[in-house]
Amino acid sequence: MATLHFTSHLRAVAPPAPLEVDAGTVASALDSAFAEYPRLRGYVVDDQGRIRRHVAVFVDGQMLDRSEALKAAVAPTSEIHILQALSGG
Repeated sequence: MATLHFTSHLRAVAPPAPLEVDAGTVASALDSAFAEYPRLRGYVVDDQGRIRRHVAVFVDGQMLDRSEALKAAVAPTSEIHILQALSGG
């Protein structure tokens, strides 16, 4: 099963520990997480279902282009990291 990790900044709405998911794509992995943690959806994807502008997705150490990230294939041993960028002044 692939392992889905969320940055600590999402901890209030995300799983407290990495989540094991049976998924073939990043989208199906995230859908599994959203089913258990519905508030997480709004922090990761926009109302059009696209990865939000300030969210980065990595699969097995490779940063994915936001426009292609949801379609990216994942293997049973993949490590998926979802990071929310922080900004401020």
